This record gives sequence, structure tokens and C-alpha cells, in this order.
Amino acid sequence: MVTAPVLFLLVFGLGLIAWLAGRARAWTFRKSAAGKGAVHSLPAYHGWYAALWAAVPAFVFAAVWSSIAPNLAMQQVLAGPAAAALPVMDMERGAILAEALSVATGAQYGAFNPIAQQLAGPIKQALAHYGTIGAVLTAALGLIGGTFGLLRLRPDFTARTRVERVVMGFLLIASLVAILTTLGIVASLVFEASRFFQIVSPADFLFGTHWSPDPTAASGADTGETYGAIPLFWGTLFIGAIIAMVVAIPLGLMSAIYLTQYASPRVRRWMKPLLEILAGIPTVVYGYFAALTVAPLVRDFASAIGIANPSTESALAAGLVMGVMIIPFVSSMADDSIAAVPQAMRDGSLAMGATTSETIKKVLVPAALPGIVGGVMLAVSRAIGETMIVVMAAGAAANLTANPFESMTTVTYQIVQMLTGEQSFDHPATLSAFALGLVLFLVTLLLNIIALRVVKRYREAYE
Repeated sequence: MVTAPVLFLLVFGLGLIAWLAGRARAWTFRKSAAGKGAVHSLPAYHGWYAALWAAVPAFVFAAVWSSIAPNLAMQQVLAGPAAAALPVMDMERGAILAEALSVATGAQYGAFNPIAQQLAGPIKQALAHYGTIGAVLTAALGLIGGTFGLLRLRPDFTARTRVERVVMGFLLIASLVAILTTLGIVASLVFEASRFFQIVSPADFLFGTHWSPDPTAASGADTGETYGAIPLFWGTLFIGAIIAMVVAIPLGLMSAIYLTQYASPRVRRWMKPLLEILAGIPTVVYGYFAALTVAPLVRDFASAIGIANPSTESALAAGLVMGVMIIPFVSSMADDSIAAVPQAMRDGSLAMGATTSETIKKVLVPAALPGIVGGVMLAVSRAIGETMIVVMAAGAAANLTANPFESMTTVTYQIVQMLTGEQSFDHPATLSAFALGLVLFLVTLLLNIIALRVVKRYREAYE
């Protein structure tokens, strides 16, 4: 059975053959054009031109065919006598057909439903039939395109210009994908948040101090009283922008200063990768570490200093682990900024009689301050968007308090909670997740803009 990977492998083979043929044809131009005039483009560009004509149309067709072939095969089976035993209800029919398709494609070995087992054979035959058609049409399209590209090649053909235009088009499409994805995210957040604000007043949401949405309660005149998001905003800032930064900024900055100014090349070669490993650890691992190790230690410490009945879930436990997680963000930015300060400034300070520590405090850190501040702002953006550590260590209570030993929740935790479950998608509790997401998006966007502004405004160019 010809599957989608086989079609794409066929497209790659056709492109490779066209590239080799175009390159060989261009070499004949170079030999025949010796002494008669220069060839416009190198042989590789002629090969890429032929390969693009062979591969791009065939690839587009293969992608489209791979998406519609299963539907065509399913329609063929449903129109045949094998589908007569299917039930009338759409849900049961869909489940049986999905199981039969899984058996036909090899995703599972056998079906629990006997009807699905009977349909697996006809579906497999139909898929093989349409797969063969797709392979033949893909090969034919690739051969036609490759032949057309080869016939257009000649010594004065501007293959390089045309290939570079195609590459520029691909780069433009790649950049547009990122931009359009961002616009789609913003549009979806704004649309769903506007539906929420039709039910709950924006003033009640942004300035209310009581958060206790009930997914099972009906909407009423007092709905806005339970959607005050100030405790969520405060918890997000308290954990991610205060406690985590108290840990991350000193440790990250001091580690960067040590690695750039005091550590030997051998120590730096080992220590910097070990420090950056922290950035590659999954956040769920940090969450387990916070819940199973740090949170009990924080609880015992709270009991030791006289706090009655301390909770295992606390803002301090989540903030400490979150700060450790974002140390590499601060350290890497500070390391790069300090290392970018010209050596002449260091030498001039030392030559004037300043010690190494005075040079760091009065020359290097002020010169590298834009990069350091930019790294801190990006780290704050990363911290306030963290979810798993908060879910596992901080708790779900929306408390408006400055006590770090109490349970506290954040915007990200509530987004997860509101979007999971069986509540209606039109309920204010579900729609509130989009309003929270919109606010979080705007806050992180603002922090990133501030970071870029700081770096741009205070950056100095050193000769």
C-alpha cells in the first residue's frame, strides 16, 4: 500500500534525479561555451532549477492527495455492499469506521467490533487503489515538471536569479506562517474574551478581589462578583516576578560574573554547559521536585519559625523552584553582555589601579547593564507564564496575601482548570480562561517590548 511517506520519498527521488540531470546538462553548456562566452549561472543552480520544477508541483499534489485519499477510499467503501451492516446512528458508525480504518492502516492488529473487522479488508483495498493512483499521478507530474525545467536550460538562462527568487518566496512564507499564527492566536483570544466580557463587566474582572467561579452555576446578575481576577494577577506576579526573581537575579548574575571574570577556561568549559542544563529540564520535573522536596522543607521551616498549621502548598516553594529554573536565562544573557564589553575597558580600569572587583562593579556591570536588564525582563516573561510548577506546588486557592507560606494560585493554573472538565464552552467559567489568557499575553508582550526598548536605548557601541 502506497502511503504518504512513500509519496514524499518518491518526490524526493524525482527531485534528486532532476537535480543531477540539470547539473549534468549545465556542465555540457560550460564545455561547449568555452571561448564563446560565459555561462550565466553555475551548474548547481541549473540543477536546482530543474529539481524545483520536478519536486514542488509533485510535493503539493502529494500533500493534497494524502489528505483526500482516505476520504475517497471511505466513500468508495460506504457506497459498496460491505457498508450495509453499519448502524444508523452517526456516533456508532463513526466509531466502527475509525476502528476499521485503524486496522486497515496497520495502527492496530484486530478490531473488537466484528463489523469493523469485515470493513477493514475493503478499506485496505480502497486505500491501496487510491494510493497507487496517487503514486502514478505524482510520478507523472514530477516527470513532466522535471522535463519542462530541463528543456528550459540553456547557457544564457538566468537559473541563479530564478532559484534565488524561489528561495526568497519560501523564506517569506516561513516568516508569514509565524506572523499569521500569532495573529490567529490573538484573534481567537480577543474573540472569546469579548464573549466573556459581554457576560462579566471588564471592571469587575480586572479590579475584583474575589475569584470563585462555579462551572455548574447559571449566569445571573451577580456573576461578575465571582470573577475578580486581582488575586490571580497578584499570585502570578508574587510567585513569578518577586520570589523567583529574588532567587534568579543574584544567582544568575553572580554565576555570570564568576564564569567570565574569575573561572579558568577549564572550569568555564565544564561549568557553563552544566548550568545551562537547567534550561533543558522539563518543567514537570521541576514541579515534582517542588512538590516532593522543596514544599515539605518550606512547611517544616514555617513550623520552626512559629507559623501554625502551615500548608505544604505555598507560594514560596513554587517561587524558589521557578527561580532556579530561570537562572540560565539570566546567567546566559549576563554572560554574553559582560563578555561583549571590550577588553580595553577592563585593561584601562586595571591600569588605573582599580581592583578586579572594582572593575566589575564600576566598569563591566554598568557597560553590560542593557543586556542584563533585557535578560531579566525576558526571564520574568518566562516565569509568569509557567504552569506545571504552580499546579504541583503553589495550590489552587486564590488568596490576596503577601504571606509566602500560604497557598496561592496564578493565571496559568486557572486557565488550565477552567478549560478542563465537562462544563459548557459557552459558560462564563470556560470563557474566563480566554480573558485570563488575553491579559497574560498582553503582560508578556509588554515585558518583551520593555526589554527590547531598554536594550535599544541604553546600548553603547564601543570601538
